[in-house]
Amino acid sequence: MRQRFLKILLIRLRLIGDVVLTTPIVRALRRAYPEARLTYLVEPQAAPVVEVNPHLDAVIVAPLLAGFARWRADIALGLRLRRERYDMVIDFHGGPRSSWLTLAAGAPVRVGYAVVGRGWMYTQQVARPRGHRERHSVHNQWDLVAAVAPSAAPLTPAADPVEMPEQPAASVQVVARLQQLGFERDAEVIVVHVGAGNDFRRWPEESFAEVVARLSAARPNRRIILTTGAAQAERAETVRRLATALGVGCDALAVACDWSLAEIRSLLGRAALFVGGDSGPAHIAATTGVPMVVLYGPTTAAVWGPWRDPALVTEIVDNGPLPCRPCDQRTCEPGDFRCLRGIGPGAVVSAAERAMDRERSARTLNRTV
Repeated sequence: MRQRFLKILLIRLRLIGDVVLTTPIVRALRRAYPEARLTYLVEPQAAPVVEVNPHLDAVIVAPLLAGFARWRADIALGLRLRRERYDMVIDFHGGPRSSWLTLAAGAPVRVGYAVVGRGWMYTQQVARPRGHRERHSVHNQWDLVAAVAPSAAPLTPAADPVEMPEQPAASVQVVARLQQLGFERDAEVIVVHVGAGNDFRRWPEESFAEVVARLSAARPNRRIILTTGAAQAERAETVRRLATALGVGCDALAVACDWSLAEIRSLLGRAALFVGGDSGPAHIAATTGVPMVVLYGPTTAAVWGPWRDPALVTEIVDNGPLPCRPCDQRTCEPGDFRCLRGIGPGAVVSAAERAMDRERSARTLNRTV
């Protein structure tokens, strides 16, 4: 007989993409425990991913502070969680902060990974083998749910894709922004995400610029938007400058570094193509039907690939098998980041055109059926 949980807390801190990849599990938990109150604890940067999730009852945002202010805020948050009297807490993260908050909540059932030095904080520990396994992150996180609901059916990307509902206000804002940029209603908008958190994820600006120039030149109605966070605005401006030098008109190219995450989601939902590396925006793109071209360097699509219906158009580009790939992104053994930087612009352009051709063919087929 399945145990009854009336109040469940889910914790996933840190990165946007990681939070996106938990959304299929949120939906599955709602199916498994329809009467439960589901709450999600997340940090500010990823809060927009889940704040309008239809399967959640509440979202708690853990502030990002430093020093003594961080400790004081976490103690206050821990006391708040304890007052809620959750029946179960599932920690999808396993880091020091999330482990402590799981323990502080005081739930009788606390589920997490068997992490050295912190596993004792959980009442249910799930093995997380060291080293790289060619097993998707969604499946790895599902192991935590299977520990307390072993009869629950395994997840598939077709039945339980990632999700981030579009916010109406963001949709209105995106339409206005596109009009301000002078993009025509029938423009084929291509979103190219040039952001990179570290050297391992940094595809050269020159390569991005060549892709932009070749895609722009192929069709006169194409309009390209370079996206990245505000902290990397200079990188996007460099790509724009290089692409302009290659002949891309100023009216066909724009930079979006100050758009909210909800606006990026809305933009991707109406785009003709997404191009970018393994990143948060790539996983947000997977919550829409946009054709995707995703570049993989130190990571692999088998573990971090877009988790969505296989019928949707997705093209994966990488540099093939390498003895040092995948890696932990701490030290590049060859020293030249060849896993990602060895990908040529031509391979990405070919994948992009192939993706858009596949999408056009699918639409034509649907109209004739």
